[in-house]
Amino acid sequence: MVLLFCILFVTESCTRVPLTGRRQVTLIPAPSMQSMSYTQYSQFLQQNKPVTGTAEAEMVKRVGSRIAQSVTAYLQSKGLQERVKGFQWEYNLVQSNEVNAWCMPGGKIAVYTGILPITATEAGLAAVMGHEIAHAIANHGNERMTQALILQGAAAVGTIAISNQNPQHAQLFQQAVGIGGQLGMLAYSRKHELEADEMGMIFMAKAGYHPQEAIDLWKRMAARSGQKPPEFLSTHPHEATRIASLQKNLKRAMVYYRPH
Repeated sequence: MVLLFCILFVTESCTRVPLTGRRQVTLIPAPSMQSMSYTQYSQFLQQNKPVTGTAEAEMVKRVGSRIAQSVTAYLQSKGLQERVKGFQWEYNLVQSNEVNAWCMPGGKIAVYTGILPITATEAGLAAVMGHEIAHAIANHGNERMTQALILQGAAAVGTIAISNQNPQHAQLFQQAVGIGGQLGMLAYSRKHELEADEMGMIFMAKAGYHPQEAIDLWKRMAARSGQKPPEFLSTHPHEATRIASLQKNLKRAMVYYRPH
C-alpha cells in the first residue's frame, strides 16, 4: 500500500488537466488507450454503419475538424502537444434515436442522429462535439479506467497494462469513455462532465463558434428532459447545474472567441 501511495502521489503531482489545472492520476500508457480505442471504434462502426452523403454527416465532419484543429494549435502553443500525440481524428454520424455523442481516446468520435434535433444548429453541434473532445484531451477515460483498476488491486506497478483480448478491460473501457456506466463511478463522472463543459466551451469558441450556444443547448436539453433522479444518483449533473456552470464560464470563453 505504501508503494502504491507513492506511485499515485508522484503521478498526481506531475499531471494536470489543460485549462482547468486539476491534478489527475492516469496510470495507463496513452498508446494502450488509443489501441483499445481504435479496435473498439472499428467494431462499433461495423455494427453501426455511418451516415454518409448528407448535409448532417458533412456538418459533423466539418465541426469536428474545426475543433480538432483549434485544439491541436492551442495545445502546441502551450507545449502540451503530447496530449494529442498519436491521435487519429475521425468524425462519424450514426443512425440512432439515442440522444448521445462521444469521443474515444485518440480522437474517434461518434454523433448519433437522435441528438441533432436538440443541437438544432451547427454551433449547437459544436457545443456537443467540443464537450466530447474535451473528455479525450483531459484524459478522462484513462483517469476513470485507472480508478476502476486501482479499486480492483491492479495497480501494483507504476503503469497498468490493458488488452483488447480481455473482455473485462473492454467493458471497463466502454464505461470509462461514456458508452456505459456504473453507480460506483457516478461522482467521478459528474466532476468530469462539468470539467468537459468548461473546456468544451473554450474549444468551440477557439474554433469560431459562439460559446453562448453551449448554454442555449443545455436549455433545450432541460426543456425535453422531464423528471430526473436526484443528482447524486445521476451519471451527469442536472441541466440546471450545467447551465449555471456554463454561465459562470462564459466570460472566460469569450476571450477565446474569434468568429470565422
